[in-house]
Amino acid sequence: MRVEKYQIDDHNSQLQGKHQRKLDNLSVDIPQAEEVISKLAAFQIAIPSWALGTGGTRFGRFSGGGEPGSLEEKMEDIGLLHALNQSSGAISLHIPWDIPQNYQDIKALAAQHGLSFDAMNSNTFQDQAGQAHSYKFGSMQHVDKAVRKQAVDHNIEVIRHGVELGSDALTVWLSDGSSFPGQLNFRKAFQNTLESLQEVYAALPSNWKMFVEYKAFEPNFYSTTVGDWGQSLLYASKLGEKAYTLVDLGHHLPNANIEQIVSLLLMEGKLGGFHFNDSKYGDDDLTAGSIKPYQLFLIFNELVEGMDAKGMDHTTGLGWMIDASHNVKDPLEDLLQSVEAIMIAYAQALLVDRKALNEAQAQNDVARCQEILQETFRTDVRPLVAEARLRGGAALQPLELFRKLKVRENLIQERGLKTVATGL
Repeated sequence: MRVEKYQIDDHNSQLQGKHQRKLDNLSVDIPQAEEVISKLAAFQIAIPSWALGTGGTRFGRFSGGGEPGSLEEKMEDIGLLHALNQSSGAISLHIPWDIPQNYQDIKALAAQHGLSFDAMNSNTFQDQAGQAHSYKFGSMQHVDKAVRKQAVDHNIEVIRHGVELGSDALTVWLSDGSSFPGQLNFRKAFQNTLESLQEVYAALPSNWKMFVEYKAFEPNFYSTTVGDWGQSLLYASKLGEKAYTLVDLGHHLPNANIEQIVSLLLMEGKLGGFHFNDSKYGDDDLTAGSIKPYQLFLIFNELVEGMDAKGMDHTTGLGWMIDASHNVKDPLEDLLQSVEAIMIAYAQALLVDRKALNEAQAQNDVARCQEILQETFRTDVRPLVAEARLRGGAALQPLELFRKLKVRENLIQERGLKTVATGL
């Protein structure tokens, strides 16, 4: 299914008057409205290929029907999202779930939908059919060098796929760790992992980056070999200038100060990218902004401040991607909501009065600091986000149009009710 331009135009014409009144009223108090709209229009958030189908828990997976059964269909779904919001113009592939069969055809399809290829993702947390060695006790940390070599070779293969598609980054997430005390020699596990990552790093093209992702726990619950941002930073620092830390918002222990983490990583020049989601308890992989919208704003506040301090381009300076799981929602609706929440938090961060905040901080005026941030957070910036979409040819209300056009019903009719997308 495709969303046609006339359908978007018809939708927008019905909402234009109400939208313009809201935008005019908001712009009276925001002199930099045009600058914010311009930055919002340029900002793109990559959609992972594994997020187009229903996610799962450790107990079950409940398909909603019409799920994409191939990489081509996944790209078509992202094309739908991008047509609706013009903020989802990149796809992040996970290998071996989504290995292209014909690079030229896949690149042509991407161009047709206005998509580029974001970071490539490797998978050494699952055993694949025909695999010689198991990752049950780890991959890059494994005590058996043959297992480590298998993991290294896989990552190098992922790089080759990415080169063919025009990607320029590799994300490495390792489930390596231990579930019981004494199971693992921490020092040897770190050294084995570092040596493995060094082999992969050596295979990176000159213009590529490596993102080292961390996670506090799961599937191992006693220790994780890349368990927090400090360990990731240690790996990235030892690897070299092309290695960076990747922050997944769900990969922290409860109440971690993620905004402080990103601020320090930016300061050190070692923040590479983001996986956006939300959580109540752990790595819940919920819709971005659905549980802790203020935290999302605070994170973006530090991102904007830190990137501006270094003269970084907001659009290209970091890798921006959603990593969420959808077990009770329509995946496409969930992704539309996540993109909207991210854009809102970004817009709010752009409106923070930096001069006033810096002055209040210099005077230790704690109450004033709080008021500056909370006043901005309470500003309804949705008209600015909608205007950025409108100028890009997208829908003023993407989710509303998605439902009006009965996109999911059409996808079920095209693909069937029992299709299941590759992934978890």
